[in-house]
Amino acid sequence: MMTATKSSLTAPLQPPAGAPDTSDTTNPQGELENLKHRSFEYSQKNAVLVPVAALGVGGMLLYWLRSGRKIKTIDMGDGWWGSGERPLRGKEDESIRPFKIETSDIEIEDLHRRLDNFRFTPHVEGAAFHYGFNSSYLQKVVAYWRNQFDWRKQVEVLNKYPHFHTTIEGIDIHFIHVKPSYVPHGRAVQPLLMVHGWPGSFYEFYKIIPLLTEPARHGLNEGDVVFEVICPSIPGYGFSEAPHQKGFDSIATARIFHKLMNRLGFKEYYLQGGDWGSRITTNMAQMLPQSVKGLHLNCVFISKQGLGRLICIMLGAYVPWLVGLSREDARRFYPFMQKNVYDVLRESGYLHIQGTKPDTAGCGLNDSPVGLAAYILEKFSTWTDKSFLYKDDGGLESKYSLDELLTNVMIYWVTSSIVSSMRYYKENLSKDPSLNAYSRYGIYVPTGIAAFPQEILHTPHVWAKDVYKNIITYSYMPRGGHFAAFEEPKLLAQDIMQFVRKVEQL
Repeated sequence: MMTATKSSLTAPLQPPAGAPDTSDTTNPQGELENLKHRSFEYSQKNAVLVPVAALGVGGMLLYWLRSGRKIKTIDMGDGWWGSGERPLRGKEDESIRPFKIETSDIEIEDLHRRLDNFRFTPHVEGAAFHYGFNSSYLQKVVAYWRNQFDWRKQVEVLNKYPHFHTTIEGIDIHFIHVKPSYVPHGRAVQPLLMVHGWPGSFYEFYKIIPLLTEPARHGLNEGDVVFEVICPSIPGYGFSEAPHQKGFDSIATARIFHKLMNRLGFKEYYLQGGDWGSRITTNMAQMLPQSVKGLHLNCVFISKQGLGRLICIMLGAYVPWLVGLSREDARRFYPFMQKNVYDVLRESGYLHIQGTKPDTAGCGLNDSPVGLAAYILEKFSTWTDKSFLYKDDGGLESKYSLDELLTNVMIYWVTSSIVSSMRYYKENLSKDPSLNAYSRYGIYVPTGIAAFPQEILHTPHVWAKDVYKNIITYSYMPRGGHFAAFEEPKLLAQDIMQFVRKVEQL
């Protein structure tokens, strides 16, 4: 085009035959300026039209690509977990009913009688917690439980937050719902569903709830993010009714919790979980991603196998950067056999029992408060810090108070829910022994991961991305283990706030 323009400038301009000669033969410079002006205008138009056209075509192409990639989701389905057949007629009672935890003299007297009849088993000398719960330290726990622990006082503590029941798919679902007492003008309150695991309960979240609902009052400056928190009890745990039918797994739980949030009037919400809570909230994100604003986890289990993973493990010990591992990943991950095989085998004996015949062991635990406490509290020792295995007291009181630990045990005891909570392993593992069946459903919702150093297994960022496709934050936490909200509530609260703030800015 520029060549044509130049040639037109060098050739004399001739009018058509018969046309009057209007050229200014006396001013060729004027004609030159006129052509330059027209060429400049044409270039200006191109400078605007070409990028606009490219942007339009690019936008249409991007829309076509996105619309063509349909995200696979887990079918929500439906279920019935009540006693007997599902009623053919009549709508389920969808009312939200206030609930209050209560106790009685009879309940406390029965507990004391059973504690008084505790049969002591001498431990092996120097055993610490290598054989399980140290029986000498158990004597101390039982003595405190019998003579100093005040269950009535702890019931008051439990009732400081509002409790509710609602019936979903034939069973009563228990939850607490805590709203901020004060919200600055113009500040949006974010609904957050927090889900516990085993052998925990909704009580694990009692120390983190005020940090999330009233951050400024508790020394957190993240006042731009405020939550209302909903903490349900998994069906079969605590004050949620146990399923009466076989097959109640994490998919059924995810569906019920979506129904719960919908019943409370929420269309979009954040999710947070660890242990079983991590799997349940992950399934929720896979089931209804349009309802999940963000997913925050403090426990991630990725069980993908294959040659590529094996090569990654082998090379990672020597050149971690080559396979996407950070220095911190390598520190937490190696030596591989010790941290990912031997330690896991030592800590997972319960898993095989509960995944196969939970009722056999569960019946004994349901009848003996001392046996129940030993079985549960042993997990709060080595799952909090692996080095506690070498301590005679399991390191329990270095992280928690006996009142806190025994309150969690009492939730299982007074509700007789230890057996139904153990069945949850069988219902899930019998269908999916590797807990990996749903990993083919990628999680595309914004995801935050808080990796605590004493977690049972460490999942590197590069591995987490195989399943969680939209990781917004991945934090190497400075301390803490499996029961993050219970042990390090401030650290976890800060990480949740950081994650939500970033999501809200997307």
